[in-house]
Amino acid sequence: MKSDSNDYVIRVFSSPLEVPAADWNALLACQVEANPFMRHEYLTALHQSGSATPQTGWTPRFVTLWRGPALAAACALYLKDHSYGEYVFDWAWANAYEQHGLSYYPKAVVASPFTPVPGARLLARDAPARQALVKALVNWCGEQKLSSLHLLFAGEDDVATCAQAGLMLRHTVQFHWKNVAPTLVASRTALDESPPDATTLRPVQARAGGLGAADLSPEEAELARGGPSLRSTAPTLAAGPFGSFEDFLASLSHEKRKKIRQERRKVADAGVSFRWSLGRDIAPRDWDFFYRCYERTYYEHGNAPYLSRDFFLRMADTMPENWLLFVAQRNGQPIATSLIAVSAGSTGAAGPFDANTARDAARPVAERVAYGRYWGALERVDCLHFEACYYQPLKWCIEHGFQRFEGGAQGEHKMARALLPVKTTSAHWLAHPAFADAVERFLAREGQGIEHYMDELERRNPFKHVGAPS
Repeated sequence: MKSDSNDYVIRVFSSPLEVPAADWNALLACQVEANPFMRHEYLTALHQSGSATPQTGWTPRFVTLWRGPALAAACALYLKDHSYGEYVFDWAWANAYEQHGLSYYPKAVVASPFTPVPGARLLARDAPARQALVKALVNWCGEQKLSSLHLLFAGEDDVATCAQAGLMLRHTVQFHWKNVAPTLVASRTALDESPPDATTLRPVQARAGGLGAADLSPEEAELARGGPSLRSTAPTLAAGPFGSFEDFLASLSHEKRKKIRQERRKVADAGVSFRWSLGRDIAPRDWDFFYRCYERTYYEHGNAPYLSRDFFLRMADTMPENWLLFVAQRNGQPIATSLIAVSAGSTGAAGPFDANTARDAARPVAERVAYGRYWGALERVDCLHFEACYYQPLKWCIEHGFQRFEGGAQGEHKMARALLPVKTTSAHWLAHPAFADAVERFLAREGQGIEHYMDELERRNPFKHVGAPS
């Protein structure tokens, strides 16, 4: 198939194995928001382990754009006959279609299966290639007579391109921690409470996440000095990272600091200690124990686990450097685990950085980011979940110079552990004009609700205000 613009040749593959791994990973290395969950090895492991296959409702259709022998753009698209494992919930849309005698499934989803981590979804050499990829996706979905196209947890470049192409934007809220000591907490009171106009909602909402000190406008700087209130986000930030976990605790309000210390003391008093292993230092017996815990977590909630044991065997073999395992022990025996994914700064999320394969050799060095992914326990200990999933990883991030920890989908309880709210974005196209119009009106209302929710959350900021007692 040939694209109308820029003479790209479009090829659609039914397996990640059909896409050259080196070309895919080189393209991923060009992306500003690359992460390990778009690596060829990760997507291949999902496929070969039977975790994301047609049998589980994830039928791969990897869409690629080629210019001559060079891969110019690509994305991992899946045909879905359900909405499980996506974490952007559209069950109500599917029900509405059914009530009107229409089929919502199959639909097309561009995502990393079972992985609600924001990042690049439209891998492209440059902006024109990314625009051509979006156009190709919409045209292909129309030709296949699919009900809809959904790009989940998209990066900023993807969001801007999708908005320009007319796709509808939708937001959810996650909670992320940054390794930067706040010195001032600003208000997020709305300057203008009037609802956003529907025609401006999408480009306005495309700006997600918090602001750092370097991003402050003159008006926000006035706010930091105690001037008029303005809708801002998160705190004004100091330049340096936390020196220790105690430094981190010292930055919190007295109430939150006291609560964390109490929770940690409960775990320690129960005789629980922790050890961690990174990469190939994770022993096979620890991977086995982790899977027992992971599997049990799902079964306790009445569900089968999304990921098979074989998937994690493949991760240990092909991407060991991207995994960090915490093991909780009592009386010398393991009782719980927490598995964290990591991307290592200068080496990037797609392997060592190579200026010959990157679009821009002068791009910023990627942040060192840790991602909270899976946990499970064989014994119940009060506050063990908080210690294994937040306090141990945050302590490790501080000690190893990681700039950010993403806590995963949902969970307001994370705010009390200093993970602050961040908006994440997905983009949507619906083939049916009437339903597209109805969904766009729904998203406008939902978007206003997300804004109010962010306001409410940020009024509960856990960090100390200037002048507050220690």
